[in-house]
Amino acid sequence: MTGIPPVAADQKSQANNTPKPVAGADYQTFLKLLVAQMKNQDPTKPMDATQQVTQLAQFSSVEQAVQMNAKLEQLLASSSLSQADGIIGRTVTSPDGKVSGVVESVRIYSDGMVAKLKGGAELIITPGIVIS
Repeated sequence: MTGIPPVAADQKSQANNTPKPVAGADYQTFLKLLVAQMKNQDPTKPMDATQQVTQLAQFSSVEQAVQMNAKLEQLLASSSLSQADGIIGRTVTSPDGKVSGVVESVRIYSDGMVAKLKGGAELIITPGIVIS
C-alpha cells in the first residue's frame, strides 16, 4: 500500500492475522461446565438451593455480557460506516503532510480504516490526519 509507513503496514497485517477472543467460546465453556457439574453431583448430597441460585445468577450474568458485547460490536460497526461515509469525497492529509488527496473509498477493518485516495495512494485513518 502506498502512502502507508512500513511500520503501520506491518502492524495492519499483524492485526488482521491475530486471532481474536470469541465471547461465545467463553459462554459455551461456562455452559459445558455447569451441565457437567449438575450431571456429576452426588445424588446423596444434592446441591444446596443457595448454590443453585448463585449458579443461575452467574449464568444469567454471562448471558447478558455476551449479548451486550454483540450489541457493542454492532454499534461500533455502525459508527465506522458513518465515519467512512463522512470522509469520502473530502481531502485528507497525513500528519507529516507528505500524503494528501481526495478520498475515493474507504476500507474498514476491525481496528481502523484505510482511505484510498484519487491517484491510488492509501492512507491509514489515525489521530493527526487532517480532513478538510
